[in-house]
Formats: sequence, C-alpha cells, structure tokens
Amino acid sequence: MNQQRSYRSSFILLTTLFFLWGFITVLVDSLVPRLRELFTLTYAQAIMVQFAFFGAYFVLSVPASYILSKIGYKKGIILGLITMALGCLLFYPAASYRIFGIFILAYFILAGGMTILQVAANPFVAVLGSEDGASSRLNLSQAFNSLGTAIAPAIGALFILSDTIKTKDEIASLTETAKETYLASEASAVQMPFLGLAVFIIFIAGIFMFAKLPKLISEKSEGSYSEAFKQKNLMLGVLGIFFYVGAEVSIGSFLVNYFQDMNMVPLIRESPVLMNIADTVATIFFKSLDGADDKALLGIFVIFYWSGAMIGRFVGSYLTKIMKPGKVLGIFASIAILLIIISISNTGLISMWSILAVGLFNSIMFPTIFTLAIDGIGDLKPKGSGLLCMAIVGGAIIPLICGNLIDDLGFKLAFLFITICYGYIFWYGYKNSKKTIS
Repeated sequence: MNQQRSYRSSFILLTTLFFLWGFITVLVDSLVPRLRELFTLTYAQAIMVQFAFFGAYFVLSVPASYILSKIGYKKGIILGLITMALGCLLFYPAASYRIFGIFILAYFILAGGMTILQVAANPFVAVLGSEDGASSRLNLSQAFNSLGTAIAPAIGALFILSDTIKTKDEIASLTETAKETYLASEASAVQMPFLGLAVFIIFIAGIFMFAKLPKLISEKSEGSYSEAFKQKNLMLGVLGIFFYVGAEVSIGSFLVNYFQDMNMVPLIRESPVLMNIADTVATIFFKSLDGADDKALLGIFVIFYWSGAMIGRFVGSYLTKIMKPGKVLGIFASIAILLIIISISNTGLISMWSILAVGLFNSIMFPTIFTLAIDGIGDLKPKGSGLLCMAIVGGAIIPLICGNLIDDLGFKLAFLFITICYGYIFWYGYKNSKKTIS
C-alpha cells in the first residue's frame, strides 16, 4: 500500500513536468509569426526559432543521459528546471534589445533544460507501475502535457500576438517618445509571460528538492550506446519520434500563417458561432479582442489543434489498454494523413477544421512510439531514452524543410510533404501491431 501511494504521488509530481514542457513548447510557436514580422524574416528564417529549440534535443540528449547516470534522476530533474528558468529569464534582454541572436540563445538554453527533463521523466513514468500498463500510463502523463499545449495558444494569442507589429520604417517615422513607448510595449508583450514562467519553474524546482522519488531505474551507466544502436526496433522508434515531432511542430508552427494565407479572418468574423468561441476564450484569460491584430484571432483557434491532442491522449490511454498499442498507432497515423489531404484539397472552414483535427490523432503517437521502442531492452532503457529524446530534433529539421517548401511552393504542397512523416509512423505501428508491451 505504501509503495502504491509512493508511486501515485511520484506519478502526479512527474506529470506536472509533462504539463510544463508541453506549455512551453507550444508557447514557442506563438513567437514564430511575431518574430517573422518583427525582424522581416522569410518562413524558413523564422523557423530557425524552432531549429534552435529542438536542435538542443539532438545536441544535449546523450549528454543529459550521461549526466543523469552521474548525479541521479532527482538532481537531474532539478538541474533541468533551473536551466529552463535561466532560458526564460534570457527573454528579458532579448526583447529589450530586439536582438534575434539572444532569442535563439534563450530558446536553446530553455530547450536544454527540457531535454534533461524528457530524458529523465519519460522512462521513469514508463516503469512507475506494472510493465503491461506502461503505454497507457505514459499516454495519461502525455495527456497533461497536452493540457499545457492546449492552454499555451490562448496565452500566446492574447498576450504575445494581440498587438500589431510595426515595420522598421514605421518605427523610424515615430517621434522619440512614441518610439520608446512602442518598444517598451513590444518588449513587455514577450517578457512578462516568460518572467512568469521562470518564477513558476523555480517554484517547481523547490518542490522537487524536498520530494522523495522511488529508485526504480538504475542510475548507474548500464550498457553502452553501441549496444543500444543494435536494438533494431529501438532505432526504428527513434526515426518514428523524429518524424512525429517534426510533423506535429510543422503544422503547429505554421497554422496562424496558413490561416492567413487562406484569408480565414473574414470567414471567422462573419460567423457568430466562431466569434463567440473566440470572445469566450479571450474572456477566460481576462482579455478582449477589440482592436487586436488578426493573428490573435487566428491564434485562438490553434487551441483546437493542441486541445485535440489532449482529448486524444485521455482516450488513447484507454484504447492502448484494450487494443494493441501498435494497432492504435497505425489507425491514428492513417487518419492524420487523410485529414491533411482533405485540408489541402479544400478551402475555407473545411480546410481549417480538418487540419486542426490532425491534433486529435497526433495524441497517442509520442508515448506509444516511445514505449514500443524501449520495450524489452532492459537496462538499456536510459540509453534508449537518450536516443529517443535526441530524435526530437525532428522538430527542428522537418519544419525547416517545410518552411523552405512554403517559401518556394506554398502551404498546400508543403503540407503534402508532411504526410510522408505520418506514412512512416503508420508503417511502424503496423510493424508492431501484434506486439504487447511487456
């Protein structure tokens, strides 16, 4: 009974981390359209934000695994949180001085802290109970990750995207007093959300300092990466994580611009139902859309993409209990492909809602791929986790490719490219469709 209580309290505490990094990951998306206008960037240049953010996973996942083997999971989690807080604090000077390079550095440090948390928390939750419930348990934790991703678009839309950004020429034409007022307002729109995050993260780190986590995973360096590389299904899963994160981030990062490209604002404003939804969301966060930039209105509807993932993970937690996880993965990937094809084949509200619905079917992909990949590798789990988290770099590379395709060919063909990513995930699910997590 005491052991079960310990597992339960540890599960709840670790799940707060899933919420936290989900919230921050999507809040980053809100800055992509803003920085694009602020620094007059192409889509490919603007997505360098995501490249810096997700590139940290590639650079730091293996070192993070090594660090955890030396200092232990609890100290590693605290280190990760402190690193994240430092990254959030760097947004203050980045916004004050309007220097793109400092933004990139802040993103990299923030993601570095999140990398340590991901490498520690995912395998920890997977083993925090019976082995046959690993996929379901990780899906449940990821559902709270999706709760964070569902809230973040509203915060981003109402606090980061709501005011109209002036061009360099427009700023130059202002009087000195007006210019100082405008730049201070611009800086504050970015600074305040991230300062608030820094305080919250430090608070969570304080809780972990006094928390007692059960020692379920060996904190010694068991096995080697050369042994991990020989695990075929693990390495196929690494590629699956690469494509999944790349596809999800590509869609999420470009949704506001995609809706702008389709001229969705007039359609939304003409619909009493959609405007009522937007106004309700704004009211919940004590904001008004009156006089707000069009990006804020469009950004609110991105909530449906990420909240779909949250709903899907709660449902997926149940489905992966009653069905083979690989089979569920294959079904969800095939539906995601169908929805993207519907979106790029249509216009207007059909196109908008079908691409938003992809989020629902993204839901179970990360935790299911993760648990299928580390199943049966024993003491190599920490090494496997490091490699799987390293594959999150897909969130840097796939969106960069997608951004270049948008610049050259437009959104429709760029999103068609994303279906290839889901095609691989469908195959990986089919390959593991008879497998029971053990």
